[in-house]
Amino acid sequence: MSIPNDPIILLSYINTLLRDQYPSLEELCKAVDVPQQQITEKLAAVGYTYDAEQNRFR
Repeated sequence: MSIPNDPIILLSYINTLLRDQYPSLEELCKAVDVPQQQITEKLAAVGYTYDAEQNRFR
């Protein structure tokens, strides 16, 4: 599965998956076969970090 390249679209995409389908970022990354670091770095570049307690990027 490919993920969106644009970081803002990626943010929406990832948060939607976390909300609707996956209990954690780790589970999502395993399912889509994308390294967690790749997602966290791309979203950190535009000011977002993963909040494990709320299971979303903020």
